[in-house]
Amino acid sequence: MENQSIKVTVYIPSHNYGKYLGNAIESVLRQTITDWELIIIDDNSSDNTQEVMRLYEGHPSISIHRTDGIGLPAVCNFAIVKAKGEYVIRLDGDDVFDENILLVLSHYLDSHPEAALVFPDYYLMDEYGQIYAQERRERVYSENHMLDMPPNGACTLIRKSVMTEVNGYREDLGSQDGLDLWTKLIKNKKCFNVNLPLFYYRRHGENLTKDVQRILAARRQIKRDVIDQTLLSHRPIIGVIPIRKNYDFVPNLWSQKLNGRSLLSRDIEVCLSSTLLDYVVVACDDPEVEHIIAEYQEPRLKFFLREPQSTTRTASVAKTLEKIAEVYDPESRGITVLRYIQTPFVSKDTLEEAITTLALNEADSSSGVEAINAQVFRRGKFGLEPINRFGGFYSDFDIVYKDAMVCLATKNANLKRGSLTGSSIVSFEISAAESFFMISSKDLKIAQLIASKKILQTA
Repeated sequence: MENQSIKVTVYIPSHNYGKYLGNAIESVLRQTITDWELIIIDDNSSDNTQEVMRLYEGHPSISIHRTDGIGLPAVCNFAIVKAKGEYVIRLDGDDVFDENILLVLSHYLDSHPEAALVFPDYYLMDEYGQIYAQERRERVYSENHMLDMPPNGACTLIRKSVMTEVNGYREDLGSQDGLDLWTKLIKNKKCFNVNLPLFYYRRHGENLTKDVQRILAARRQIKRDVIDQTLLSHRPIIGVIPIRKNYDFVPNLWSQKLNGRSLLSRDIEVCLSSTLLDYVVVACDDPEVEHIIAEYQEPRLKFFLREPQSTTRTASVAKTLEKIAEVYDPESRGITVLRYIQTPFVSKDTLEEAITTLALNEADSSSGVEAINAQVFRRGKFGLEPINRFGGFYSDFDIVYKDAMVCLATKNANLKRGSLTGSSIVSFEISAAESFFMISSKDLKIAQLIASKKILQTA
């Protein structure tokens, strides 16, 4: 290997993936190009990972290392420092390369000097290696102009010089390395994809991607850190809590209580806990609510008197928001985020993610959504017709979402044009718990039960 230049460094991090690791390594050995090196890192495994690694320690293109449980991002940075290749690519210990992945992706970067990275489509396989679906990403910059979906953290070929330039991966979050890199590059670098399935992504019960809460927290922190400076150009940011006397399932729904606190007071406290919001505006058609607002003695908290006709069930809230923006953002430079009284479990972090998702993607608005992980149909002339592909071959455009009705962030310039969302709408997925939306007295009772259990659990 000493006399041959290295085009690609492949690195495989493994923590207790010994039962899959041999297949991952063998998939590198089967590559149709030869100018590669393979770095294998055991991050303090307690299974047979070391035993599997020893089977390959005599190969001239393979180096073996052990780290002391430092976590995936730190292992990746360790590998990048060690890498001798012009390009680097990670293969997780439980995944498998197609034999042509290095040939195809390295040729793409060779042919496109403007590209910082390139990523392929992939197959989904179960823990036994059985393929059950193919995931296709639409071509960025041509079919897909919304750059809000980062590639898989692994199996993306990246120029080592780019990784060095951005100081590798951040190590304080423990996950979401794909989003971390994507947000570092997407504003100033070109990132591309090829529509060939070139690796096999294994889904099983031990996947890091199953750790939902850690992933959610990491995703939100990455977005927040990236756009802190960008948000200066989107000020002021206004949080609006629209409430009304009538037209909900009980009059003055905002006054109903969970754990001794009204829904309105809970919402106010959530909004005021966010440092992103310059103003928190409670909009209501009952002037008596203004006295409640005054009791907080909080300069950011404001009251706006809604016109009764704007509170009907068929009236758009856009008109009310437009009038609020005329008061607090007369130049229409900022953002308004809605906090609905009917969603009592929406957190500060979710409100902030609505704002950061909008700013990060330079969209007109952003909305919290739930992915529908099932086949969805509509009635047709001859019966039910599928709206989305489910299983088998599908792309990012085949995913179907429903509006979770938890929060919406919109540019105030949209409101001035009479639109609530504008034409460019991005989304972020939220948990089922936060998407709980009250439309009946039964829902209110369920919310009260959930809230009381939360107090018991944290007492």
